[in-house]
Amino acid sequence: MSRRRIGFWYRLAAVIAKPPLVVFFKRDWRGMEHIPADGGFITAVNHNSYVDPLSYAHWQYNTGRVPRLLAKAGLFKVPFVGMILRGTGQIPVYRETANALHAFRAAVDAIERGECVAFYPEGTLTRDPDMWPMTGKSGVARVALETKCPVIPVAQWGANLAMPPYAKEKKVRLFPRKTLTVLAGPPVDLARFHDKEPTPELLKEVTEVIMAAITQLLEQIRGEKAPATPYDPRQARIEQRRKAAESSNSRESGGSEQAATSVEDDK
Repeated sequence: MSRRRIGFWYRLAAVIAKPPLVVFFKRDWRGMEHIPADGGFITAVNHNSYVDPLSYAHWQYNTGRVPRLLAKAGLFKVPFVGMILRGTGQIPVYRETANALHAFRAAVDAIERGECVAFYPEGTLTRDPDMWPMTGKSGVARVALETKCPVIPVAQWGANLAMPPYAKEKKVRLFPRKTLTVLAGPPVDLARFHDKEPTPELLKEVTEVIMAAITQLLEQIRGEKAPATPYDPRQARIEQRRKAAESSNSRESGGSEQAATSVEDDK
């Protein structure tokens, strides 16, 4: 089978989700011509709002090639939401467990059946202060190299303006109406990586190539340049711990000096 039937559950999800998206948002959809007409493929999408899965899914649904998204396993336990996720064939991701690799195996199987599998390579909402894509995780690279399928980069912008990801108040700002922009690009050229041993170094390089393609599309949408080096949350945590340790040492040193001075004064 080269194309996944939309089916009852996807149509039900569309009936529920599309009307509010159409009413409350404007749309700027581009790049649908890059979506393969047949065969399995990957879409690699940036993530900057809790709303953007709906924005992307709406765009992808209208291409006629419905996606299977990798979603946190916990969402499958949410009443009704879990029923929709299971019914539409989404793929649960079990993090930090022995089942963590199941999602990648399921993704490979789906692609080999001719389906579209959507990855959010960042793994979570971007932590970049200016909402640029941050460093990605290697899952998308692993599946891309194993299947050698087309990888379509997709950038989106606008949902984050309606619901900022890390606002202190989780308030949806619907007015004035925001424009949900989704832009797909041509397949990422990964031919030079095929038939090579998927070492951690190679997977990192492939991931960076995919993330760079997404970032370039977002630059087109935003009309500005992204930082030369993507935000790396791991390095940011290391830097925060370093600064905290230096601050703690500085306070301890200052306290010791103050105590020594007090002793001298007592003499």
